[in-house]
Amino acid sequence: MHGHGGEAVKLFNLMRQQGPPPNDVTFVAVLSACAHAGLVSEGRDAFASMKSVYGLVPRVEHYCSMVDMYGRAGLLDDAMRFIHDSIPGEPGPEVWTAMLGACKMHKDFNLGVEVAERLIALEPESPSHRVLLSNLYALSGKMNHVEKVRDTMIKRRLKKPIGYSLIEIAGVAHLFRMGEKSHPKTSEIYQYLEKLIEKITDVGYVPKTDSVLHELEEEEREFALRYHGEKLAVAFGLMMTSGCTTPIRIIKNLRICEDCHLAIKYMSAVENREIIVRDMHRFHHFKAGKCSCQEYW
Repeated sequence: MHGHGGEAVKLFNLMRQQGPPPNDVTFVAVLSACAHAGLVSEGRDAFASMKSVYGLVPRVEHYCSMVDMYGRAGLLDDAMRFIHDSIPGEPGPEVWTAMLGACKMHKDFNLGVEVAERLIALEPESPSHRVLLSNLYALSGKMNHVEKVRDTMIKRRLKKPIGYSLIEIAGVAHLFRMGEKSHPKTSEIYQYLEKLIEKITDVGYVPKTDSVLHELEEEEREFALRYHGEKLAVAFGLMMTSGCTTPIRIIKNLRICEDCHLAIKYMSAVENREIIVRDMHRFHHFKAGKCSCQEYW
């Protein structure tokens, strides 16, 4: 969760050597660590030992972690093979959700659409599956399919979860959504963010415009990305703690987007500050232009 997958595997091996023996919860932790650190070989070995060494029966959490591990590493064929060959019965939505995330991450649009349709069949009232399907269609340029998905969501009254970022300053929590303008220091925050964007652009930051709606023009996409809640929260945190060396800490209710992840790496470098973002999946420790996730997120 904090990007120390290698350390987690070392501790796991120590348990195997010295005890106590790992249980099913231990295996969830170590497989998750392998997934988030790209340790595919170690994850395979750990999963195989569950039954053969410890007589433990894998649960859905273990299967999901394995699919997630293969998927994050770009081994989509291995992930699908694991789903079909290793999971007893019909895989549940948790497994297909992990697979869908991998398809989006590695831009395998055809497989992603297939997986998304499986998910929608299992959970037709889940808006997140349809949003991901819409994103996949958009990334592959199939805008007519995007409109169909959105029309269906409107008819079913399915709404995409609204993203927000929280930061606490002097004991007070401040919430930022995309384009947030209700904060009393909105003008100062936006000015600070503009200067921050200029700084990181000067050292190589280029917006990842495929993170936003594809019907927008390129310039409009950059504008939409600029005012994501994460960036506003970081700008506010830096502005309010100027001269401090303590980390900026932010909580994000959804997965951090690719562009914000990239931008915050640059921000941590140009401002010489550690920035910690806890999104729905893990902690991202940004420091000196790098992230603890090592791009496995």
